[in-house]
Amino acid sequence: MTDTPASLSGPLATLPSPLVLVGAGKMGGALLQGWLAGGLAPEATIIVDPQPSPEIAELCTARGIRLNPAQPEPAGTLVLGFKPQGLEAAAPSLGPWIGEATLVVSILAGKTIADLKRRLPGARAVVRSMPNLPASIGRGATGAVASPEVDADQRAAADALLASAGIVAWLDDEGLIDALTAVSGSGPAYVFLMAEALAEAGIAAGLPADLAQNLARATVAGAGALLDADPRSAAQLRKDVTSPGGTTAAALGVLMREGGLPDLLREAVEANRRRAGELSG
Repeated sequence: MTDTPASLSGPLATLPSPLVLVGAGKMGGALLQGWLAGGLAPEATIIVDPQPSPEIAELCTARGIRLNPAQPEPAGTLVLGFKPQGLEAAAPSLGPWIGEATLVVSILAGKTIADLKRRLPGARAVVRSMPNLPASIGRGATGAVASPEVDADQRAAADALLASAGIVAWLDDEGLIDALTAVSGSGPAYVFLMAEALAEAGIAAGLPADLAQNLARATVAGAGALLDADPRSAAQLRKDVTSPGGTTAAALGVLMREGGLPDLLREAVEANRRRAGELSG
């Protein structure tokens, strides 16, 4: 493990450096924001992205983060943040970034540890993880599994890296990652769709568009905050706000009927999990 710069403090102090993030798109960029907020030292950070967004380029300039350096160097921590379909094309260029002690952390949906080692023969210690977009504000939910070569220090470093962006669930069975991806990895999109559909329903009921959108957004955000703050289960909270024979009960009767929201979500999660399996290999 390489030395940690003295300027690195807080929960990321154990992170092997430099940290090299390959791919700073929506998810990679969101994680980067969370890591910087959690204490990651900009001078210990390198971004590799052939087409960085203007926002990422500006962030690198403002914070002194190295962007696409001409000479690769073995990373302490190499984070793979590009689209999973790009692994085959990216693999040849990743070799120089991988040293004997490099910890590889992948957020590539559907790419197994075996996939990664097959395409990155220099990689030994590999953590496969699946974060979600709220990691950008420190409220992410990430699942992770480690290869046998990951030692205790490297696992602690990976945990610090992932936990700086929210909660981390370590799995013993890599086969569960696809199911986790389908629930928490993609889950924010389901919630955003709920807010979108609720606003559209409000407009259809006669509310002005701006008001319907603001009400839907505030309602979803407030319900999520209550769910986070209240120890009661989601099912119990639902029951507690539903008076028998009332207006909420009438609406839930539609949402919870056969073929309704619970069935649709089960179907959606299964489609997601199946697609993750197709991306493997």
